[in-house]
Amino acid sequence: MKTEIFDITVPPELIAQVPLEPRDYSKLLVINKREEGIYHGNYFYHLPHFFGKGDVLVFNDSRVIPARLKGHKESSPMEEVVILLLREYSKDTSWEVLVEVGTLNEGDLVVLTPPELKFKVLSVKERVGKRQEHLARGEFSDSSLIEKAGQPPVPPYIHNYTGDPERYQTVYSRIKGSAACPTAGLHFTNRLLDELKAKGVVFAFITLHVGIDTFMPILESEIEKHKIYSEYCEVSEEVCQAIKEAKQEGNKVVAVGTTAVRALETSEGKPFSGWTSKYIYPKYNFKIVDQLITNFHYPKSSNLVLVCAFAGTQLIKESYQRAIDLKYRFYSFGDSCLII
Repeated sequence: MKTEIFDITVPPELIAQVPLEPRDYSKLLVINKREEGIYHGNYFYHLPHFFGKGDVLVFNDSRVIPARLKGHKESSPMEEVVILLLREYSKDTSWEVLVEVGTLNEGDLVVLTPPELKFKVLSVKERVGKRQEHLARGEFSDSSLIEKAGQPPVPPYIHNYTGDPERYQTVYSRIKGSAACPTAGLHFTNRLLDELKAKGVVFAFITLHVGIDTFMPILESEIEKHKIYSEYCEVSEEVCQAIKEAKQEGNKVVAVGTTAVRALETSEGKPFSGWTSKYIYPKYNFKIVDQLITNFHYPKSSNLVLVCAFAGTQLIKESYQRAIDLKYRFYSFGDSCLII
């Protein structure tokens, strides 16, 4: 299937640069995949109207780490380097990073801010496709300084964000590890969660630490050739039991975000702990997820491809065009969809 099919043009002025306040006042576009209907007029705080007792909402409780670090090469102080933390290797405490700005080679030493923190490059992977970024593996001089040095890793289409870092976290985040926020959950407030719980909606929490695929476009000409970046994932026995009971009672299993979808479809209803490279594209047979709460996704991204697999490519493209016509806000800090 040609990747260009998923190239949806969004006017730059509709790309949200700051989060909405309060969180749950974002617009909610409802997409009925069975009836192929698109319904405008709801807000995220209307969400309890769509769920009842016994329905299960599955959240990703991963917490974003201050993953973006800036510095320069020790050998070339004028050459800026920006790296994004992706994965810590527990055996030797080295990290895999995405080099967003600059070019690193094996043996390079990057002086970060504060200058007491340095990153020594152990190995470099070749660049992927046409983009300038490349992956590298290295070790820090003092890992205890990473929290102090790092900045919120907001996506590159959000420019010069200086707001509260907590607004790039979900209110229920608790386990550190993501290089990007599972943004479908950004719309939830504690008040809204309490209202859902009062209706008897069941909450289940998985963990999937988000990697670079969430804001990187697919570069291959055909989506089937894309290989997704593997991410650490945990689905507990408790979550599996909640899903089993919901299915038995005829209630809905609702994934909050594409990361929750990938975790649930990786586990297939069984406890899971490990790395997943689950890549979902059209013609995929969903085994667990009945409905999906999601944001509007970046063109040609694996997230957009997943949503098209869930609701149908043509319906999603029509929905995005409707949202553009109605001046919805797009991407991480933007408005939301409920696909039923």
